[in-house]
Amino acid sequence: MSKDFSAWFECARGCGVKYELDEIVYECEECGGLLEVSHDLDALSTRSPEEWKQLFDQRLGSLEKINRSGIWAKREWVLPGVEEENIVTLGEGWTQLLEPARYAAELGLNDLHVKLCGNSHSGSFKDLGMTVLVSQVQQMIADGVDVPAVACASTGDTSAALAAYCAAAGLQAIVILPKGKISLAQLIQPISNDALTLALDTDFDGCMRIVSRLCKEENIYLANSMNSLRIEGQKTISYELAQEFNWEPIDNIVIPGGNLGNVSALGKGFRELRRVGLIDWSPRIICAQAARANPLYDSYQNDFKDFEPRKAKTTQASAIQIGDPVSINKAVDVLEEFDGIVEQASEDELANAAARADRAGLFNCPHTGVALAALEKQVEAGVIEPDERTVVISTANGLKFADFKVGYHRRELDDVEPRYLNEPVDCPDDYEVVRERMFAELEKR
Repeated sequence: MSKDFSAWFECARGCGVKYELDEIVYECEECGGLLEVSHDLDALSTRSPEEWKQLFDQRLGSLEKINRSGIWAKREWVLPGVEEENIVTLGEGWTQLLEPARYAAELGLNDLHVKLCGNSHSGSFKDLGMTVLVSQVQQMIADGVDVPAVACASTGDTSAALAAYCAAAGLQAIVILPKGKISLAQLIQPISNDALTLALDTDFDGCMRIVSRLCKEENIYLANSMNSLRIEGQKTISYELAQEFNWEPIDNIVIPGGNLGNVSALGKGFRELRRVGLIDWSPRIICAQAARANPLYDSYQNDFKDFEPRKAKTTQASAIQIGDPVSINKAVDVLEEFDGIVEQASEDELANAAARADRAGLFNCPHTGVALAALEKQVEAGVIEPDERTVVISTANGLKFADFKVGYHRRELDDVEPRYLNEPVDCPDDYEVVRERMFAELEKR
């Protein structure tokens, strides 16, 4: 795509081992650490910050297919070695940045925003990373590398994104899911996109162990977030936010955390923007975990001196129901650098936070509910101040979790006392009765 820029895999632990991006490798063969995609930042710095900003702004309004993707509009910073004909895009990125004024006023905040990363093709932020990974696979196949299939373990959203992008590319997708532990809307997505779908009687961590072995022993390409190509797409959330605020400072970013790839991605994106000179600030990153799947929160309570993986308990926030996150070390590095905080939310807190914000015009998935609950707790504690610019990352579309929404308003969620209940009012086919009940209900509001 561009001969002026380059990227490669490098050991994230700093041992100096490097690999080409067309090598099928996910961990450092010297120390076993995760890899990350490194860019020639000196080459990127040959253009001035103002030239990059001008180019990115020009692409924002472009009608070219490649620029209609928020990821590939930043292509020199993401995957410069992929030829344009091998890019697999479904129009991901450039997601809305909303200002929920009513909700913000309730919390006493003057500069609150919600980045709707779930308003993407498959309904979650996973599209941002999957376009990069599948495009790299297409490039590898074009260069003669044998890739018979691409596989992932998933609690729903990763499988949906992988299946969609593989279907668009004509690649075979294999998804391994925990049986009975994802929503019907999430399950039907890979099925509809013709992925081979395997439902295992285990949790996500069990699925991850199986898929890791399959990919290692059977030459299948791994699409989980331990493959750092995914992070290259997800880091563009940082790029978009910086551009959307005209490159001016953001004080706080709140994001739900499960496997912790997104925390790592946010940090990577802001580091690169700083290194090339497009920004000279850093946001505080607040990672929000469900209390039933909170190993990072517990580690944070001990200043990250130790980390104990565990079997996650069942939570409505199923996509972050992970007890042994792959990106733990990268995430801790980011949190320590970015003045990070880890907060947790109970089932009652996450469900009510989601419902409260819904009343102001949002439609939140349970994972975003975790982030909103963390936001509310940090505001109450005085950590987030009224005039600070704060962004909550919404990771998935609420329509994928209709059972969660229905269960809330029917009082059917375990350990949740719904404070924002809004049940339908049954009425006969009688105008006078309808009128009477309508006004009676309005008087209660």
